[in-house]
Amino acid sequence: MNIKRTEIENLLLISPFLYSDDRGVFRRSLCTTTLFEHGINFITKQGNISENLHKFTMRGFHYQIEPSMESKLITCITGSIYNVVIDLRKDSNSLHKWCPIEISSKNKKSIFIPAGCANAFLTLENNTTVHYYMGDNFNPKTYKGFRYNDKYFNVKWPYPPNVISEKDSKFPDYIP
Repeated sequence: MNIKRTEIENLLLISPFLYSDDRGVFRRSLCTTTLFEHGINFITKQGNISENLHKFTMRGFHYQIEPSMESKLITCITGSIYNVVIDLRKDSNSLHKWCPIEISSKNKKSIFIPAGCANAFLTLENNTTVHYYMGDNFNPKTYKGFRYNDKYFNVKWPYPPNVISEKDSKFPDYIP
Protein backbone atom coordinates (compact mmCIF):
# COMPACT_ATOMS: atom_id res chain seq x y z
CA MET A 1 0.00 0.00 0.00
CA ASN A 2 1.24 3.44 -0.91
CA ILE A 3 0.36 6.07 1.72
CA LYS A 4 0.09 9.78 0.88
CA ARG A 5 -0.38 12.36 3.63
CA THR A 6 -2.74 15.28 3.06
CA GLU A 7 -2.91 18.81 4.46
CA ILE A 8 -5.05 17.51 7.34
CA GLU A 9 -3.06 15.85 10.10
CA ASN A 10 -3.26 12.02 9.81
CA LEU A 11 -5.77 12.10 6.94
CA LEU A 12 -4.28 9.58 4.52
CA LEU A 13 -4.91 8.75 0.88
CA ILE A 14 -4.12 5.07 0.35
CA SER A 15 -3.31 3.55 -3.04
CA PRO A 16 -3.21 -0.24 -2.97
CA PHE A 17 -0.71 -2.37 -4.80
CA LEU A 18 -2.58 -4.23 -7.54
CA TYR A 19 -1.82 -7.82 -8.45
CA SER A 20 -3.27 -8.72 -11.87
CA ASP A 21 -3.46 -11.93 -13.84
CA ASP A 22 -5.94 -13.77 -16.09
CA ARG A 23 -8.45 -14.01 -13.23
CA GLY A 24 -8.58 -10.26 -12.57
CA VAL A 25 -7.12 -8.02 -9.88
CA PHE A 26 -6.30 -8.63 -6.23
CA ARG A 27 -5.67 -5.85 -3.72
CA ARG A 28 -5.40 -5.49 0.05
CA SER A 29 -8.12 -3.27 1.52
CA LEU A 30 -6.73 -2.98 5.06
CA CYS A 31 -3.29 -3.48 6.58
CA THR A 32 -3.00 -2.35 10.20
CA THR A 33 0.75 -3.01 10.10
CA THR A 34 1.22 -0.52 7.25
CA LEU A 35 -0.97 2.04 9.00
CA PHE A 36 0.99 1.55 12.24
CA GLU A 37 4.23 2.15 10.33
CA HIS A 38 2.74 5.55 9.38
CA GLY A 39 1.81 6.43 12.96
CA ILE A 40 -1.80 5.20 12.86
CA ASN A 41 -2.95 2.66 15.46
CA PHE A 42 -6.22 1.55 13.81
CA ILE A 43 -8.30 -1.22 15.33
CA THR A 44 -11.42 -2.19 13.40
CA LYS A 45 -14.57 -2.41 15.51
CA GLN A 46 -17.27 -2.31 12.84
CA GLY A 47 -17.78 -2.56 9.08
CA ASN A 48 -20.47 -0.62 7.23
CA ILE A 49 -21.68 -0.46 3.64
CA SER A 50 -23.47 2.54 2.12
CA GLU A 51 -25.41 1.71 -1.06
CA ASN A 52 -26.44 4.82 -2.99
CA LEU A 53 -28.82 4.43 -5.91
CA HIS A 54 -28.61 7.90 -7.40
CA LYS A 55 -25.93 10.22 -8.72
CA PHE A 56 -25.43 13.33 -6.53
CA THR A 57 -26.58 11.71 -3.30
CA MET A 58 -25.20 13.63 -0.29
CA ARG A 59 -24.30 11.98 3.02
CA GLY A 60 -22.98 14.03 5.92
CA PHE A 61 -21.30 15.82 7.57
CA HIS A 62 -21.16 13.17 10.31
CA TYR A 63 -18.76 12.69 13.22
CA GLN A 64 -18.58 11.38 16.79
CA ILE A 65 -17.41 13.28 19.85
CA GLU A 66 -15.48 11.84 22.80
CA PRO A 67 -15.40 9.36 24.31
CA SER A 68 -15.98 7.78 20.89
CA MET A 69 -12.89 7.42 18.74
CA GLU A 70 -14.57 6.87 15.39
CA SER A 71 -11.78 6.80 12.84
CA LYS A 72 -12.72 5.42 9.41
CA LEU A 73 -11.12 3.72 6.45
CA ILE A 74 -13.40 4.17 3.45
CA THR A 75 -13.27 2.61 0.00
CA CYS A 76 -15.55 3.09 -2.99
CA ILE A 77 -16.49 -0.39 -4.23
CA THR A 78 -18.70 0.72 -7.16
CA GLY A 79 -19.09 4.17 -8.70
CA SER A 80 -17.32 7.24 -7.34
CA ILE A 81 -17.56 9.87 -4.61
CA TYR A 82 -16.34 13.36 -3.91
CA ASN A 83 -15.42 13.05 -0.23
CA VAL A 84 -14.71 15.98 2.09
CA VAL A 85 -13.07 15.70 5.51
CA ILE A 86 -13.09 18.58 8.01
CA ASP A 87 -10.72 18.56 10.98
CA LEU A 88 -12.57 19.30 14.25
CA ARG A 89 -9.76 18.27 16.63
CA LYS A 90 -9.03 21.22 18.93
CA ASP A 91 -5.37 20.19 19.38
CA SER A 92 -4.71 19.71 15.66
CA ASN A 93 -2.51 21.93 13.50
CA SER A 94 -5.17 21.62 10.79
CA LEU A 95 -8.21 22.56 12.93
CA HIS A 96 -11.19 23.62 10.76
CA LYS A 97 -9.36 22.93 7.48
CA TRP A 98 -11.18 20.82 4.92
CA CYS A 99 -9.80 18.48 2.31
CA PRO A 100 -11.62 17.09 -0.75
CA ILE A 101 -10.60 13.70 -2.13
CA GLU A 102 -12.22 11.84 -5.02
CA ILE A 103 -12.17 8.06 -4.79
CA SER A 104 -13.75 5.55 -7.12
CA SER A 105 -13.97 1.92 -8.07
CA LYS A 106 -11.67 2.82 -10.98
CA ASN A 107 -8.85 4.49 -9.02
CA LYS A 108 -9.20 1.89 -6.20
CA LYS A 109 -7.96 4.36 -3.56
CA SER A 110 -9.06 4.50 0.07
CA ILE A 111 -9.14 7.27 2.65
CA PHE A 112 -8.15 6.93 6.30
CA ILE A 113 -10.06 9.54 8.33
CA PRO A 114 -8.78 10.12 11.87
CA ALA A 115 -11.14 10.28 14.84
CA GLY A 116 -12.31 13.82 15.53
CA CYS A 117 -12.86 14.71 11.89
CA ALA A 118 -16.23 15.20 10.18
CA ASN A 119 -16.89 13.41 6.91
CA ALA A 120 -19.33 13.89 4.03
CA PHE A 121 -19.52 12.64 0.48
CA LEU A 122 -21.42 13.29 -2.73
CA THR A 123 -21.88 10.40 -5.13
CA LEU A 124 -20.75 11.12 -8.68
CA GLU A 125 -22.42 8.09 -10.30
CA ASN A 126 -25.57 6.04 -9.96
CA ASN A 127 -25.23 2.81 -7.95
CA THR A 128 -22.27 3.92 -5.85
CA THR A 129 -21.32 1.63 -2.97
CA VAL A 130 -18.98 2.75 -0.18
CA HIS A 131 -17.38 0.38 2.36
CA TYR A 132 -16.27 1.64 5.78
CA TYR A 133 -14.03 0.04 8.38
CA MET A 134 -14.79 1.84 11.64
CA GLY A 135 -12.39 2.36 14.55
CA ASP A 136 -15.26 2.44 17.06
CA ASN A 137 -18.84 1.28 17.30
CA PHE A 138 -21.63 3.70 16.44
CA ASN A 139 -22.91 5.48 19.55
CA PRO A 140 -26.07 7.59 19.18
CA LYS A 141 -25.11 9.55 22.33
CA THR A 142 -21.88 10.85 20.76
CA TYR A 143 -23.12 11.13 17.16
CA LYS A 144 -23.14 14.67 15.70
CA GLY A 145 -23.50 16.37 12.36
CA PHE A 146 -23.81 19.63 10.48
CA ARG A 147 -25.08 20.53 7.02
CA TYR A 148 -23.00 19.92 3.90
CA ASN A 149 -23.33 23.63 3.03
CA ASP A 150 -22.58 25.11 6.45
CA LYS A 151 -21.35 28.67 5.88
CA TYR A 152 -18.67 28.40 8.57
CA PHE A 153 -16.62 26.04 6.38
CA ASN A 154 -17.80 27.16 2.92
CA VAL A 155 -17.01 23.79 1.32
CA LYS A 156 -17.00 23.90 -2.48
CA TRP A 157 -18.95 20.93 -3.86
CA PRO A 158 -18.61 20.09 -7.58
CA TYR A 159 -22.41 19.66 -7.95
CA PRO A 160 -25.47 20.42 -5.82
CA PRO A 161 -27.02 17.35 -4.19
CA ASN A 162 -30.15 15.83 -5.75
CA VAL A 163 -30.79 13.41 -2.88
CA ILE A 164 -30.22 14.17 0.80
CA SER A 165 -31.87 12.75 3.90
CA GLU A 166 -34.17 14.92 5.98
CA LYS A 167 -31.85 14.39 8.94
CA ASP A 168 -28.77 15.57 7.02
CA SER A 169 -30.60 18.58 5.52
CA LYS A 170 -31.83 19.70 8.98
CA PHE A 171 -28.56 19.44 10.89
CA PRO A 172 -27.81 22.66 12.84
CA ASP A 173 -25.00 25.08 12.04
CA TYR A 174 -21.56 24.12 13.28
CA ILE A 175 -20.58 26.09 16.39
CA PRO A 176 -16.82 26.27 16.98
